[in-house]
Amino acid sequence: MMELFHVGPLADDPLDAAADFHARLLPSIEATLGGGADPLAMVFLPADHTHRAWRLAVVQALARRFAPSRVNAFECDEPAALEAAVRWMEGAAGVTGQLMPLDGTGAGPVLYQQG
Repeated sequence: MMELFHVGPLADDPLDAAADFHARLLPSIEATLGGGADPLAMVFLPADHTHRAWRLAVVQALARRFAPSRVNAFECDEPAALEAAVRWMEGAAGVTGQLMPLDGTGAGPVLYQQG
């Protein structure tokens, strides 16, 4: 079963948010992974695009450091979307080091131009 680590709330400023995460939360996440959590998914609250780079770097670095344990992250504040993503991830044994934004609205139909 996937272990979830809820992150936040964090500051709106990406530098402040990253600094807070690294100082306050990262040691607990590393301890959880070091204790054998596999797979682990961090759950960030949604934020604007300025937070994407530091969040992705954290997820990828943790996935490399704690391999073969799987480490991923979701950006989500909707319980139903998170539940669906966790169900999907539990069947996706090769997925690690990913930051996945969730919106809970569903993908909808695939549209393409015929011809």
